[in-house]
Amino acid sequence: MYEMKPEYYIGIEAIDNQHTELFRIADEAYELLRQEFVADKFDNIVAIIVQLKEYAIQHFSDEEAYMVSIGHKKFLSHKMEHEDFLEKVNNIDFDSMDHNQTETLVDIMAFLSDWLVHHILEKDKLIGTL
Repeated sequence: MYEMKPEYYIGIEAIDNQHTELFRIADEAYELLRQEFVADKFDNIVAIIVQLKEYAIQHFSDEEAYMVSIGHKKFLSHKMEHEDFLEKVNNIDFDSMDHNQTETLVDIMAFLSDWLVHHILEKDKLIGTL
């Protein structure tokens, strides 16, 4: 369901590859949601969240370093969006998640879908053009 579509490519191979991996992680959440016969998905959800957080930290660091190297004019506002993303991921309540696993997965998928698409199309596409 989640895939890196042609319109999401920004033309910087390293960043495009990392975006592809973020979509793969989002798709992993979707595939977990589809597994009807797995009653307790808590450990899998935690693993996805940890993977997402760790990968996002690396991706944001690489993307920000690239932006600094080219003198991107909107670096600070872009960095703030990255920080907001990490804050959202860091504030996932694992206690309530255990009791609402399906709802948590749906929320994670909606957040990732919205954030990835809008951030890439509205912010990352500007990298190298400003």
